[in-house]
Amino acid sequence: MAKKNFSVEFVVGVFILIGFLAIAYMTINLGGVIMPGNRFTHVYAQFNSVTGLKEGAQVEIAGVPVGKVNRIYLDEDEMATVELLIDPKVKLQTDVIASVKTQGIIGDKYIKISPGGDEEYLKDGDRITETESAIDLEELISKYVFGGVK
Repeated sequence: MAKKNFSVEFVVGVFILIGFLAIAYMTINLGGVIMPGNRFTHVYAQFNSVTGLKEGAQVEIAGVPVGKVNRIYLDEDEMATVELLIDPKVKLQTDVIASVKTQGIIGDKYIKISPGGDEEYLKDGDRITETESAIDLEELISKYVFGGVK
């Protein structure tokens, strides 16, 4: 009788362990956690303004996610510098354009990369030279209201 009880408890324990592992796996994947073994190409871009852009935001090419924003900081030239983690399978030409865009009318900000036509590709640690900053609607409205737009 004790042997049967042990096997049922063992099967239930294994089932619960598999459930916890499945939940942990889903949490890591859906949360966008970067695992230590994951390799990315680090690319940097300077912007005049990255208003509303947050760390962890997506990087897209033609609407397809290819990376994420790892870090945003102010450099010595007082420009917003964004560190992008790009999937190493994606090759970026040296003349790509990085733009801060908004998903929908009031959605989250993300980085859109427009492909270039150069024969050379960016390497790990390189900079994207062509950038377009975020449009600040509040600033545009205030210029219009106070007569700054002509």
